[in-house]
Amino acid sequence: MSFTGPGNYREEAAKTIRDKPEVRTSITAATRAFDAHRVHAWGQIDADRWRDWARDVKSHVLGHLDEYLEQAEEQLTANGARVHWAETAEDALAILGDIVREHGVESAVKAKSMLSEELGVNAHLESLGVHVRETDLGEYIIQLLGQPPSHIVGPAIHLSVDDCRRLFHERLGTPLDAEPDELAGAARDALRAEFLAADLGISGGNFLAADTGTVALIENEGNIRLSTSLPRIHVACVGIEKLVPKLEDVSGFLQLTARAATGQPIGNFVSLIQGPRKNDEVDGPEEVHVVLVDNGRTKLLADDAAWEALRCVRCGACLNICPVYRQTGGHAYGWTYSGPIGAIIAPAMLGLEEAMPLPYASSLCGACTDVCPVRIPIPELLVHWREKAVEQGLTPMTETMGLKAYAKLAQKPDLFAAAGSVLRHVPLELGGRALPVLAGWMQERSAPKSSKKSFLQMWKEGIE
Repeated sequence: MSFTGPGNYREEAAKTIRDKPEVRTSITAATRAFDAHRVHAWGQIDADRWRDWARDVKSHVLGHLDEYLEQAEEQLTANGARVHWAETAEDALAILGDIVREHGVESAVKAKSMLSEELGVNAHLESLGVHVRETDLGEYIIQLLGQPPSHIVGPAIHLSVDDCRRLFHERLGTPLDAEPDELAGAARDALRAEFLAADLGISGGNFLAADTGTVALIENEGNIRLSTSLPRIHVACVGIEKLVPKLEDVSGFLQLTARAATGQPIGNFVSLIQGPRKNDEVDGPEEVHVVLVDNGRTKLLADDAAWEALRCVRCGACLNICPVYRQTGGHAYGWTYSGPIGAIIAPAMLGLEEAMPLPYASSLCGACTDVCPVRIPIPELLVHWREKAVEQGLTPMTETMGLKAYAKLAQKPDLFAAAGSVLRHVPLELGGRALPVLAGWMQERSAPKSSKKSFLQMWKEGIE
């Protein structure tokens, strides 16, 4: 199963709500737990001060990105790593293909990486004849199912424990009533052979410190450390927005990201990778390649408003709090990044026409901004893309005409009051069909009842 594309969002969301109520149950339970842990973890620190600091550091880097990228390349090269530049996904995959052919790679293990999902790394490697295995437990589960991830941090949170029990019983021979620890143990046993046999380890990069050329990776399972140290070659695919100026900045970001994502003070494992193993070291890869990936990021950076989305640290907090995401999970969004953050980076990275209608997949309640650790003004950016959609003629003509009519009426109080009086007596459903202005709303809801009096009438009469 692959992503269906953002253009199918309405249909896929409706299908999930109608046909898969268990997905909403699993997603809601998991995201509520994540968010409760975040609230507790943020209560232990001066969260507002940390978030202000993180916002300012990331904004500074994005304002001087060319300088920090050059510094990072220089330091990584001095550390013995090989640096590659990929303007597009195709460029990144070509670089990876060259490495595979140069070293005769037959098998690869992968650490969890949303960028690798964005690039389509697995399918590309398989087309080259490389056996690829995801090693994060959630990613391993959805790989066995042939599904894409449904969440930035928890790729399999749309599945229940019983779903996993059935899968592991079929694929790994565990009992149908196995406890979660037993399932994890079976996956661990199966993956050990994969780690030992792999020629290539692939990871992403949570942060890249420019001053020392250090790729920082956060995890809870230990699989990233094995993926980056056991195979003889390690390739880290890192988005160019992942830079921070100094290694000491990484310390703050590691803690803030973990608290926002899972409510932990810090991830169980933190790996700081600068280059291949040295002559006097027994562990580590023979070669380290760092692929710095653009793939639409500079286009997003050039947008006067939307550039702030590049501060994202991929913690998933905005997904966890979003009432829209909780109804459908991530698959309905149709591409790698779902939820509020996906809805504001998709228009720049995919193109606004292809990303429609994701900027409208929000109630604009603002909860996502309240929990964002780097203070991305997500509702403002959603409105920004909606305005662009109107300017480019991507919204329905009926909506455009209706809003223009409303604007004209709103400037004429007497006509506005008269129109409101008429509409209050018109059934919202005519012949089983909703009035155009309510058509989308009433696809999944019953018709609201009209008030007998207008708000202004009640205001004047003092009715609460």
